[in-house]
Amino acid sequence: MLEKNIKIKTKDYLVSQEKFNLIFDEESDMLITNPEPKNLEKYYDPKNYISHSDEKNSFIEKVYQEVKKITLKKKVKLIDQYSLKEKTLLDIGCGTGEFLAYAKNKKWNTVGVEVNQMASKKATNKNLEIYKTTKDLPSTKYNIITLWHVLEHLPNLDEQINNIKKRLEKNGTLIIAVPNYKSYDAEYYKEFWAAYDTPRHLWHFSQNAIKIIFEKHNFRVDKTLPMYFDSYYVSLLSEKYKNGKSNYLKAFYRGLVSNIIAKSNGEYSSLIYVLKKE
Repeated sequence: MLEKNIKIKTKDYLVSQEKFNLIFDEESDMLITNPEPKNLEKYYDPKNYISHSDEKNSFIEKVYQEVKKITLKKKVKLIDQYSLKEKTLLDIGCGTGEFLAYAKNKKWNTVGVEVNQMASKKATNKNLEIYKTTKDLPSTKYNIITLWHVLEHLPNLDEQINNIKKRLEKNGTLIIAVPNYKSYDAEYYKEFWAAYDTPRHLWHFSQNAIKIIFEKHNFRVDKTLPMYFDSYYVSLLSEKYKNGKSNYLKAFYRGLVSNIIAKSNGEYSSLIYVLKKE
C-alpha cells in the first residue's frame, strides 16, 4: 500500500477507537477502508449502533426515529412508482424492519434480510419474514430490491452485487442509498465525517463510483435522488467526533450549507440511486 494512495486517516469513533486508512481507488473513484477487519461483527455494538435499535432515549435517538417516520413514507412512495403487477419487495439489511412493516401495510409482499440477530428478532416480532443472508432466501425473484445505507457495509462487493442481480426480476428495480464522500459536509469534517463510519463502512462512494461499479454488472442509473435529512444527522455526529460534544446549532448550520451547495452541484450528503438492468 502506497502512502500517496491514502486520502484520509480516520478511526472508529463509535466502538473501538481503532485507526483506519481510506485508500483512493482511481479506477472506480471510490475510497476503500483499510485494513478491512476479519471479524466485523464486533464493531456493531448494539448499545451504540442506532439503526439496530428502536430506542428513543437520547436526543439523537429521538431525532433519528422521528426522521425515520417521514422517510418511510417517501421510500414507499418511491417504490410504488416502480411497482410491477406483483408488488414483491426484498429489503437487504432491513434492520428492525420498520420500512418492511410500512410497505407491508401498503399492500407490498415483503421479505427482509438482516444478519444482526438483535435487529432481526425485532423485525420478526413485527410479523415479518426475515432471513439471515441472501443465500437463505427462497428461489424467488423480486420486483423491487432495496438497500438503505447497506451496500457500504457489505464485504466482497462484486459478489454481493451479482447475488442481488440474480434475485431481481427482468424488469425489476434496484434502489440503493449510500453516503456521498464528495458532499460539502464530508469535505468540511474530513476525518471526523461520521458517514465514513470505519470500519463498518468498507466502501465510500461517489456518484461516478456508483455508475462505474454498476455498469460492470449491466445496470444503469435511472435516477438519482437526494436525502436531505442526512446532512443534518451526519453533521450532528461529526460535531461530536470533532469537538467531543454535540453542538446542535453548528451541526444544523453545516447541514443546511451542505444542502444549499448540493442544490447547485448535486453532491448531497447521501444519495438514493434507482438502478435498472440493461
